[in-house]
Amino acid sequence: MTVLVVDDEDDIRLIVGQGLIASGLAVVVAANGAEGLTLARRHVPDLIVLDVMMPEMDGYATLAALRGDPTTVRIPVMMLTAKNMTASEEALRDMGVVGFVAKPFIPRELVEHVRAALARL
Repeated sequence: MTVLVVDDEDDIRLIVGQGLIASGLAVVVAANGAEGLTLARRHVPDLIVLDVMMPEMDGYATLAALRGDPTTVRIPVMMLTAKNMTASEEALRDMGVVGFVAKPFIPRELVEHVRAALARL
């Protein structure tokens, strides 16, 4: 299974990527929303871990673009964020968000969330 990690922070991409690889998953990483869209179309991953707060194209805009593309419309997304998502969780779930992980996070727990989301597919 392949997971696309989209985050503008180098250290977050590294930590998340290494944890997912160590758990036996294939990982593709993107440093911003636009790159994430391109890689999602190219690789059609099984799950996308998407940061909310990124410059230029934030996670909301990236998610909307993913949902507007027939190639990526059905890819489940897990939001990775330092923001409180409680108010918008229901709307985001309607857009295919399968989970939320708050920053800062424990890498092992993030991997467990990803594995659990993939197991539900």
